[in-house]
Amino acid sequence: MSNTPMAANPLTRAVLEIDEYASGLGWDQPARLFALVDTARLRTQEPALAAQLGLEEERESAALTPIEQDEIPAGSPLDEFLATIAWPDAVVGCALTVERLMLPPSAEASVPEGLNEKKLAQWVAEHPDRQEVRMTVAVLRDGARESALRLREKDTPTEVLTGGDLVPGLAEALSATFED
Repeated sequence: MSNTPMAANPLTRAVLEIDEYASGLGWDQPARLFALVDTARLRTQEPALAAQLGLEEERESAALTPIEQDEIPAGSPLDEFLATIAWPDAVVGCALTVERLMLPPSAEASVPEGLNEKKLAQWVAEHPDRQEVRMTVAVLRDGARESALRLREKDTPTEVLTGGDLVPGLAEALSATFED
């Protein structure tokens, strides 16, 4: 991706590339799942696919190539869907981009008690301090993690927050897709 900022490591670069791709699709999109493959290995073992993806030229900055997977079934709870995934050995990691509503920590004290999941989601959606956020979380088989968060109200590449522990629950769920 042309506007992806340079990052210190391949996983961060892959997360930012996926974030840029998702940004280009606009907001209000379904969750998207990506396999992460070693770019050099892809060029060697699958040259036709590498050519189709525009990877035939040597690019040092793209050590990991994200490959979007089939759509996540609509209406399927994300955690249940992720529990059904098994990756082939050629996949060194995976990533997921998903949009959610979030509240600032100060709102936690005002959450009404006894709400079921549906009522809580409605309460969050109607809260005046809610923020729409796109989260891109990636994990590698070796346990490495990276995330990118983009707020809808600050929707620019320079306002994307990155870090390994920004969305730990989702990172755990993605890591579980590599367990036997």
